[in-house]
Amino acid sequence: MAQPIQTINIAAPGFAGLNTQDSPVNMPAVFAAVANNCVIDKYGRVGARKGWTLSTTETNANLGSSVGVEVLKEFVNDAGVTKMFSAANNKILVGIETLVDVTPVGYTITANKWHMVNFNNHMYFFQRGYEPLVYSGATDAVTAMSDVAFAAGTPPQAGAALAAFGRLWCADFTADKVTVYWSDLLNGSDWIGGSSGSIDLTNVWPSGHDSIVGMDAHNNFLVIFGKHSIIIYSGADTPSTMELVDSINGIGCVSKDSIVHTGNDILFLDYTGVRGLGRTIQEKSAPLGDVSKNVRDDLKDLIITSTETIKCHYNPEEAFYLVSFIDSSLIYCFDTRRPLEDGSYRATTWNQAALCYERAVNGKLYFGTSEGIGVYEGYADNGASYIMSYFSHPQVFESPANLKFLKKVSLVTIGGPQAEGVLNWGYDYGLVYSKQSFNFQGSTNPAIYNISEYNEGAEYSYPIIVNKPTFNTSGSGIAVTVGLEATINNFAFSLQEINIYALLGRII
Repeated sequence: MAQPIQTINIAAPGFAGLNTQDSPVNMPAVFAAVANNCVIDKYGRVGARKGWTLSTTETNANLGSSVGVEVLKEFVNDAGVTKMFSAANNKILVGIETLVDVTPVGYTITANKWHMVNFNNHMYFFQRGYEPLVYSGATDAVTAMSDVAFAAGTPPQAGAALAAFGRLWCADFTADKVTVYWSDLLNGSDWIGGSSGSIDLTNVWPSGHDSIVGMDAHNNFLVIFGKHSIIIYSGADTPSTMELVDSINGIGCVSKDSIVHTGNDILFLDYTGVRGLGRTIQEKSAPLGDVSKNVRDDLKDLIITSTETIKCHYNPEEAFYLVSFIDSSLIYCFDTRRPLEDGSYRATTWNQAALCYERAVNGKLYFGTSEGIGVYEGYADNGASYIMSYFSHPQVFESPANLKFLKKVSLVTIGGPQAEGVLNWGYDYGLVYSKQSFNFQGSTNPAIYNISEYNEGAEYSYPIIVNKPTFNTSGSGIAVTVGLEATINNFAFSLQEINIYALLGRII
């Protein structure tokens, strides 16, 4: 007797992001096996990430043959006036459209691993093994710290710095990985006078030994990240009497550039993945959350080979935390809007030419590229299209023993008029797919009451383009995988729904 065709609806496919950690057998359809050049948009759909536009408007000789702009930091003075500083080609540069060399005369630089810090109407530039540089908003010049008026003591040649509690904090020296130094109050160039000082953590590490990677301040606590442990002090506004209140063993930080403040938490990259440092002040405890657990092993493999070239960024406007593995040209994007029930963040991946990141006070996300400074906007990579890819995990549709004959697949997508796409389908956990290419012609869905549906006018062209392509498919197998590759070229695009029509066959 003929079996009826089964209709399987997958609403908001992949809205829980990537899951490459668990077994793909019986993986819920809310997880994606591939979600590349994607974000989880504010409506919970897998959608295309934005592209970038080059803001540097002229070919700049200051970049030379270097890899490009490797560090970005915006300076904001007391009056709110801004300057964008960058490091590239062993120079300190300023500007966005035109990059101007402001490296002090006679100061030699051979690396671009600067840690730039805003503090008290100055920008401070720290790099391990180098005398710090200082930009003064009053004099509009970059000088060596020893040349700054009111400088005192030996300028710390530190790899990590923090502006907090009314002073600068420095650590990570070439021959000293266990000492934290702090400057005098409100004077980031005085390291010997006033209330300046230092603390040796040799006898504080919970495991007996560690090395300082970076620092941050949160809820009036000073948080010191080692490679394999974390130390937390209270009372850092008076550092000579601050007290150790907590220590965490077995969790640390792989890169100071991964430590970011989200307003209510600190995210950082441990050797096991992305972690959040939550805190219950009343109990003085520090519970830790593994927010990247669904892609943990993939991250661990990349971290092992890329520790020195990892850059991370949190952006409140886009609500994501980016982990960029520069050597691998791969970015993990973690959506921070809606954590999953287990506390983990929805993850997707990008291929984008970012070497570093900086959020400006105007809300724009800038990043360094090989050509200059780019801005995260639009839906093209400096004028070039890119491919967004989504693939489901193999689905058995609650009939794990039955053979499935795939008859038809229909999609519902939003945006992307005239975009090119490729539908993929395959069987039984293999990586060989049948393919059918097509163009998204789309039907217009007029806005309700003359406003764009879901209030999406800022992202999707008016009127909203709704595409409902349908494909005749073939083949059979126990488990079915469906994938979509869409060419993104100047238009937003997201995947709303997949409907699969299959005939259930005999039990195998």
